[in-house]
Amino acid sequence: MPAPRTILVTLLFFFIAGLCEIGGGYLVWLWLRDGMSWTLGVLGGFVLFLYGIVPTFQPAHFHRIYAAYGGVFIVMSILWGWFFEGIPPDRYDLLGMAVALAGVAIIFYMPRKGEKGIWSRQ
Repeated sequence: MPAPRTILVTLLFFFIAGLCEIGGGYLVWLWLRDGMSWTLGVLGGFVLFLYGIVPTFQPAHFHRIYAAYGGVFIVMSILWGWFFEGIPPDRYDLLGMAVALAGVAIIFYMPRKGEKGIWSRQ
Protein backbone atom coordinates (compact mmCIF):
# COMPACT_ATOMS: atom_id res chain seq x y z
CA MET A 1 0.00 0.00 0.00
CA PRO A 2 1.39 3.45 -0.82
CA ALA A 3 2.12 5.67 2.15
CA PRO A 4 -0.79 7.98 3.09
CA ARG A 5 1.42 11.00 2.39
CA THR A 6 2.10 9.70 -1.13
CA ILE A 7 -1.62 9.27 -1.76
CA LEU A 8 -2.32 12.82 -0.52
CA VAL A 9 0.43 14.28 -2.71
CA THR A 10 -0.83 12.47 -5.81
CA LEU A 11 -4.40 13.57 -5.10
CA LEU A 12 -3.17 17.14 -4.70
CA PHE A 13 -1.49 16.98 -8.13
CA PHE A 14 -4.72 15.58 -9.64
CA PHE A 15 -6.67 18.43 -8.02
CA ILE A 16 -4.25 21.10 -9.28
CA ALA A 17 -4.35 19.60 -12.78
CA GLY A 18 -8.16 19.64 -12.62
CA LEU A 19 -8.25 23.27 -11.58
CA CYS A 20 -5.90 24.17 -14.43
CA GLU A 21 -7.80 22.22 -17.09
CA ILE A 22 -11.32 23.11 -16.03
CA GLY A 23 -10.44 26.66 -15.00
CA GLY A 24 -8.49 27.32 -18.19
CA GLY A 25 -11.21 25.81 -20.32
CA TYR A 26 -13.83 27.85 -18.48
CA LEU A 27 -11.92 31.08 -19.18
CA VAL A 28 -11.79 30.22 -22.89
CA TRP A 29 -15.52 29.39 -22.71
CA LEU A 30 -16.28 32.78 -21.16
CA TRP A 31 -14.34 34.50 -23.95
CA LEU A 32 -15.85 32.59 -26.89
CA ARG A 33 -19.33 31.67 -25.67
CA ASP A 34 -20.16 34.57 -23.37
CA GLY A 35 -18.45 37.34 -25.31
CA MET A 36 -16.06 38.37 -22.58
CA SER A 37 -12.64 39.92 -23.15
CA TRP A 38 -10.08 38.13 -25.30
CA THR A 39 -7.65 38.48 -22.40
CA LEU A 40 -9.65 35.79 -20.62
CA GLY A 41 -9.01 33.53 -23.60
CA VAL A 42 -5.27 34.20 -23.46
CA LEU A 43 -5.21 33.63 -19.71
CA GLY A 44 -7.22 30.45 -20.21
CA GLY A 45 -4.71 29.24 -22.80
CA PHE A 46 -1.86 29.84 -20.38
CA VAL A 47 -3.66 28.00 -17.58
CA LEU A 48 -4.29 25.10 -19.97
CA PHE A 49 -0.55 25.09 -20.73
CA LEU A 50 0.10 24.73 -16.99
CA TYR A 51 -2.31 21.80 -16.96
CA GLY A 52 0.06 20.04 -19.34
CA ILE A 53 2.93 20.48 -16.90
CA VAL A 54 1.30 19.44 -13.61
CA PRO A 55 0.88 15.71 -14.41
CA THR A 56 4.62 15.37 -15.05
CA PHE A 57 5.10 15.55 -11.27
CA GLN A 58 3.08 12.37 -10.73
CA PRO A 59 5.13 9.24 -9.86
CA ALA A 60 3.60 6.87 -12.42
CA HIS A 61 3.45 6.05 -16.12
CA PHE A 62 1.92 8.59 -18.52
CA HIS A 63 -1.02 6.41 -19.56
CA ARG A 64 -2.07 5.60 -16.00
CA ILE A 65 -1.78 9.20 -14.88
CA TYR A 66 -4.04 10.42 -17.66
CA ALA A 67 -6.47 7.52 -17.33
CA ALA A 68 -6.84 8.07 -13.59
CA TYR A 69 -6.98 11.83 -14.06
CA GLY A 70 -9.99 11.28 -16.34
CA GLY A 71 -11.94 10.07 -13.31
CA VAL A 72 -10.83 13.04 -11.25
CA PHE A 73 -11.81 15.34 -14.14
CA ILE A 74 -15.33 13.86 -14.16
CA VAL A 75 -15.80 14.55 -10.46
CA MET A 76 -14.32 18.03 -10.60
CA SER A 77 -16.40 18.99 -13.66
CA ILE A 78 -19.64 18.06 -11.93
CA LEU A 79 -18.57 19.95 -8.79
CA TRP A 80 -17.50 22.97 -10.91
CA GLY A 81 -20.99 23.11 -12.41
CA TRP A 82 -22.51 22.98 -8.94
CA PHE A 83 -20.31 25.65 -7.36
CA PHE A 84 -19.87 28.05 -10.26
CA GLU A 85 -23.06 27.58 -12.27
CA GLY A 86 -25.47 26.58 -9.52
CA ILE A 87 -26.39 23.22 -11.06
CA PRO A 88 -26.42 20.60 -8.32
CA PRO A 89 -25.52 17.01 -9.22
CA ASP A 90 -28.43 14.59 -9.56
CA ARG A 91 -28.33 10.95 -8.51
CA TYR A 92 -26.92 9.85 -11.86
CA ASP A 93 -24.13 12.41 -11.59
CA LEU A 94 -23.36 11.09 -8.11
CA LEU A 95 -23.41 7.48 -9.32
CA GLY A 96 -21.12 8.35 -12.22
CA MET A 97 -18.77 10.19 -9.87
CA ALA A 98 -18.58 7.13 -7.60
CA VAL A 99 -17.82 4.84 -10.55
CA ALA A 100 -15.17 7.28 -11.81
CA LEU A 101 -13.48 7.43 -8.40
CA ALA A 102 -13.50 3.64 -8.18
CA GLY A 103 -11.73 3.63 -11.55
CA VAL A 104 -9.14 6.09 -10.26
CA ALA A 105 -8.43 3.88 -7.26
CA ILE A 106 -8.09 0.77 -9.40
CA ILE A 107 -6.02 2.29 -12.21
CA PHE A 108 -3.71 4.46 -10.17
CA TYR A 109 -3.37 2.96 -6.72
CA MET A 110 -3.42 -0.82 -7.23
CA PRO A 111 0.04 -2.42 -7.21
CA ARG A 112 1.52 -3.87 -10.39
CA LYS A 113 3.98 -6.75 -10.29
CA GLY A 114 7.48 -5.57 -11.06
CA GLU A 115 6.61 -1.85 -11.11
CA LYS A 116 7.60 0.73 -8.56
CA GLY A 117 5.67 3.91 -9.35
CA ILE A 118 3.85 5.16 -6.26
CA TRP A 119 4.53 1.87 -4.51
CA SER A 120 8.20 2.52 -3.91
CA ARG A 121 8.91 3.88 -0.45
CA GLN A 122 11.93 6.05 -1.01
